[in-house]
Amino acid sequence: MPPLITQHDLENRIQDLLAAHDPGTTSRLDFLHARFDAGLAWLHYPPGLGGLGLPRGLQPAAEKAFAAAGAPDNEPQRIGIGLGMAAPTILGFGSDEQKQRWLRPLWCGEQVWCQLFSEPGAGSDLAALATRAVRDGEDWVVNGQKVWTSMAHEARWAILVARTDPDVPKHQGLTYFVLDMSAPGVEVRPLRQLTGEAEFNEVFLTDVRVPDSQRLGAVGEGWKVAQTTLMNERVAIGGGAAPRESGMIGVLASAWREQPEVRDPALHDRLLTLWVAAEAARLTAMRLSAQLAAGQPGPEGSAAKYAFASLNQQISSLELELLGEQGLRYDDWTMRRPETVSFVGRSPGYRYLRAKGNSIEGGTSEILLNIIAERVLGLPGEIRVDKDVAWKDLPR
Repeated sequence: MPPLITQHDLENRIQDLLAAHDPGTTSRLDFLHARFDAGLAWLHYPPGLGGLGLPRGLQPAAEKAFAAAGAPDNEPQRIGIGLGMAAPTILGFGSDEQKQRWLRPLWCGEQVWCQLFSEPGAGSDLAALATRAVRDGEDWVVNGQKVWTSMAHEARWAILVARTDPDVPKHQGLTYFVLDMSAPGVEVRPLRQLTGEAEFNEVFLTDVRVPDSQRLGAVGEGWKVAQTTLMNERVAIGGGAAPRESGMIGVLASAWREQPEVRDPALHDRLLTLWVAAEAARLTAMRLSAQLAAGQPGPEGSAAKYAFASLNQQISSLELELLGEQGLRYDDWTMRRPETVSFVGRSPGYRYLRAKGNSIEGGTSEILLNIIAERVLGLPGEIRVDKDVAWKDLPR
């Protein structure tokens, strides 16, 4: 067992790193490499993989210390899919060689990752996917189409679930791969959204060869591996602990304070209701972060993601109502492919339109409600009734 590292030891390690690699004179990438190699990247990861095996709850204090010293970060907004979804899955199911190969450049922001899960006929029902992977020697040959792929136009690597056995029940015939997005046969096309931008894409895979060495988990266990990705995805989207009155509710509160002429009691009541809900969601996210420190995320992340989507839509709607005619203006509807997605710093119109997607991406709200009901609250699942079965024959 490695020696216990105290918080005082951690603080000393951070100061030693800053002394040896002055952020003012060290290049950004060199500093990030040194931070990863010192185990100060994600503290809860094992030694040798960017961490020290420490509690996850120490991470915010480390980030604060690096920020205070003017150290560069790894642009988490740009590499969020890699950090929040690919990395935990690689850590959980990857071989030692795969972990060494992918985790360091992923965390340092050298390589962007995307997620090839959803398909035109397999969105909420992911296990119905039709993309096929057929074994050919030491490779798999992949054919199919994926959709709603965030940042595919920037990505070097993708996490991919494909069907490897069509003759078994759908959940048992899937396998999980890491796909090189620069491989022959990968075509990325933009999907222009309601906002005018194309952060999403559709991806066509035609005879794409994926080495078996880039498989995560056993053949046929892709659904099991994907659950790790999906649970971490929902926490990454909705479960991040943040300061009070940050994010969308902070934008709305600022708009209220800056325009006293538009205030009225009804709007004030709605604002306070949303403020309290946002604060409850923030505190719940803090509790979820504490639970994560003890192990892998569970289905509770679905509740955090559901609350995030619902609140964003309600808050952005009230913001437009508060602004009146000014809220009808839109800054720019030019087609472009952004490198990051951020609600803060954009126009109210953008926030309103973009928030509509929050109840779809990362798990639709309807599916998340089912997960909360059945896996968190323990309620019975839905009874699917065949049209030829009489109601009197159903179990009571």
